[in-house]
Amino acid sequence: MKVASFNIQKFGKSKLSDPFVLKTLIKIVSRYDIIVILEVVDSSGDAVDNFLKELNKFNKTHHYTLEISTRLGRGNYKEQFMFLYRDDLVDLVGSYQYKDNQPGDEDAFAREPYVLRFKCHKTVLEDLVLIPVHTKPEDSVKELDELYDVFQNVKMKWKTDNIMILGDFNADGSYVSGKEMKTIRIRSDKDFHWLITDDEDTTASTRNDNTYDRIVVYGDDMLKAVVPNSAKPFNFQTAYKLAHEDVNKNHFTFELIFNHTYHKDMSYYCTFILQNEFSKHRFNVFTGTESE
Repeated sequence: MKVASFNIQKFGKSKLSDPFVLKTLIKIVSRYDIIVILEVVDSSGDAVDNFLKELNKFNKTHHYTLEISTRLGRGNYKEQFMFLYRDDLVDLVGSYQYKDNQPGDEDAFAREPYVLRFKCHKTVLEDLVLIPVHTKPEDSVKELDELYDVFQNVKMKWKTDNIMILGDFNADGSYVSGKEMKTIRIRSDKDFHWLITDDEDTTASTRNDNTYDRIVVYGDDMLKAVVPNSAKPFNFQTAYKLAHEDVNKNHFTFELIFNHTYHKDMSYYCTFILQNEFSKHRFNVFTGTESE
C-alpha cells in the first residue's frame, strides 16, 4: 500500500482550471492508495468535487473516496486537509479534528491537524492513523513540538500505536535550525522514526534544496511495516518531463510503501508444495546420488 502527502500550492478553482495541470495532478494522485493534499483553498468545494469526479473517471480499477477537514486558519486565509483514498483497499473507521485548547497553550497550531484512522485490507497493519501537518513557517518549532501532544491525544483516544505524522513541516532552512530540531519532542524521542532524512530535497524549487516535507512513524512495529528505502520524494518534474512552473513549483509529493500481508492458507500451500517436492527426491549422502 502506497501512502503520500502533497502540498499543492493553492489547490482550488484557479489551479484546476488549467486542463494540463488538472490532468497531471490526477496522474500524480493516481499513484497512491492514500494521499493527503495540503493547502486546499477551495472555499466553495466545487473544485474539490470536480477533481474527485475526474480522478474516478481516470481510474478504472480502483474507486477513490474523499474526506476533507473544515476550513482552518486564524484569519481570513483558510486551508483544508484533503484525503483521497481507494475504498476497496482501506475503510475509514474514524476521524478527529484536534481541539487546540490545552490550558495555558491554546491555539498552538495555525491549522489544527485533522486526523483519520483507516482499517487496512492488504497490509501487515490492521489499522493506520494519519496525522497531517502544514505548519506556519515562522512557528514551525512550536507547532512541531506540539505534535507530541497531538500524538498522545490520538493514541489515548484510539488505543493504537500505528500512527504516522506527515506533511509540510517546514523543518529546515531558516525556519528550524539543527539546535532547535533537538528540542522538538517527536524528534528527541527515539520511538519516533523520521523516514525522510535531513539531506533529502523535498522541494520542487530550483532555488533551494530544503527538507521541508517529512514522514514520521511511531514505534518499531510501524517501522518494520514500511518497505525499506521506500520513503522518498517523487520528482514528477523529471518523471513526466515537466518544466519547473508547469504544475507545482514548491513541493514534490513524498511517499512510502507498506508491506503487503499474506494469507495463512497461501503460506500453508507453499509449505505443502515444498515438502511434497522434497519428498520426491531422496539424496544418498554416501553415494552422492539422487533417487526418486
